Amino acid sequence: MKQLTKAEEEVMQLLWKIKKGNVAAILEELPEPKPAYNTVSTIVRILEDKGFVSHEKVGKGHVYFPLMKKEEYSNQRLNTLMDGYFQGSFTSMVSFFMKKNDISLKELEEIMKNIKDNER
Repeated sequence: MKQLTKAEEEVMQLLWKIKKGNVAAILEELPEPKPAYNTVSTIVRILEDKGFVSHEKVGKGHVYFPLMKKEEYSNQRLNTLMDGYFQGSFTSMVSFFMKKNDISLKELEEIMKNIKDNER
């Protein structure tokens, strides 16, 4: 999977949220200070080149929509993080976040419950 820059990922997050939109609709969702219209347009075209986004022609413009589901992207990013920093070990990753982020016993129990539920 190709990596996304911070700006590309921000636009993808918005497309996942709005599901479809032209550049103006995406720009409207961005926080202040808003980037230039041409900047957003360029980012969307890059996302299209990378295979994350496609478009349909509507009138004289384009309406963009995500090709990749947010869950699929999140899963791939998490696997990349786990492989790159924790040698593919889920245990090492959870231990790291427990130590660095002071996870409570209740939160850890919820994680364990989710793991057990997914095994069924």
